[in-house]
Amino acid sequence: MGTVFDRILSGELPCHRVYEDDDHLAFLDVAPRCTGHTLVIPKRAHDYVFSLPPERYIALWNAAATVADKLTRVLGATRVCIAVHGWEVRHVHVHLFPTKTGHDVPFPPVDPAAKAALSTTAQLLRP
Repeated sequence: MGTVFDRILSGELPCHRVYEDDDHLAFLDVAPRCTGHTLVIPKRAHDYVFSLPPERYIALWNAAATVADKLTRVLGATRVCIAVHGWEVRHVHVHLFPTKTGHDVPFPPVDPAAKAALSTTAQLLRP
């Protein structure tokens, strides 16, 4: 059956397309967090953004930048914020949020346990 994105790419499910090239599709999120909330996906499915081959990784971000520019120009956004979750659909996708202020897209709250563990975490991550 594939993911919801596979079904969109095959034409089985509709979407509100806003950009397309040979390798990418961008469409409005059906559960938008703000006006113009757009998803950019590669047409060739891949599970995890950081395991994309370098040329596909770069091409995805170039497509996202093209769409972000359009969102800025057409919707009057000051900035386009991004998110890559990686769990909700097992097909790489970039969320683009056109914004005018820093409050236009809610950011997750501070995790008190993570904050308390900053020194320990930093020690683990240092070379």
